[in-house]
Amino acid sequence: MSKIEIGLNLVFVGHAEKPFREGIELAARFGYKYVEPCVATGYDLLALGGYYHMLSMLDDPLEVKEQLDALGLKPSAISAHCTLMRPEVAVPYLTQAIRYAGDLGAPVVNTDEGPKPEWMSDDEAFDIMRYTICQVMKTAERYGIKVGLESHQQYTVRRDTFLRLLELSDSPCWMVNWDTGNYYLGGNDDPYETLELVADRVCHMHAKDISIQQSDAERGEVTGTPVGCACGEGVIDWPRVIEIVNRHNRQCVLCVECGEIDQAERSIKYLQGIV
Repeated sequence: MSKIEIGLNLVFVGHAEKPFREGIELAARFGYKYVEPCVATGYDLLALGGYYHMLSMLDDPLEVKEQLDALGLKPSAISAHCTLMRPEVAVPYLTQAIRYAGDLGAPVVNTDEGPKPEWMSDDEAFDIMRYTICQVMKTAERYGIKVGLESHQQYTVRRDTFLRLLELSDSPCWMVNWDTGNYYLGGNDDPYETLELVADRVCHMHAKDISIQQSDAERGEVTGTPVGCACGEGVIDWPRVIEIVNRHNRQCVLCVECGEIDQAERSIKYLQGIV
């Protein structure tokens, strides 16, 4: 049975230079039940100074869980984006993120393939990514954490290479974090038809809308964008997205990914009206 919840990626407080604690307090005030933190392997001096929402995995995840519990929030996922084509970075980062997610109670760790080095061929890239993914899946399966491949870079905004990436592992933990805005901006294939093809592997979604102005300026020219506009104010056909998810009986969180505090507030009001 399909069950769609509404969450919020903490990037919405980035432009306002707010720390993690203020971000989750705002999310709770707006009525969100889920949030998606972003984690780093070390310390971010801006985050320590209170200007950024990044969490360090050197700190105690149970302390973060206590903060979320106090506000009635749950983690839908954690963001741990890195380049799968650099296993010396991706393997330790993602395996640490999986362990952190297990302690935090987050069922999903999101990542993407990352930018491809200029000297690397496509075949070399896929061989290296297969190594990275297979190594990471061992830890993911031990902890029961899903890894969501996000549509965000050169391979995941093209249908043929996105499907090829998903075929690199048959692990039940190797799944999809569908980003509505990024795939739309990629401009290579119909985003709704591609969502139909991968819907059975969707474990989490970034609810990212794209303004008409950004669509006119960037579609087909970029592979993604950090944030979008408020949901319902752009070009994404949200009723169609939700119909596809429901028809495939997916249980996932639509995690709003926008760049302004007021956009986060407007997004939940819109999505609550159609979910």
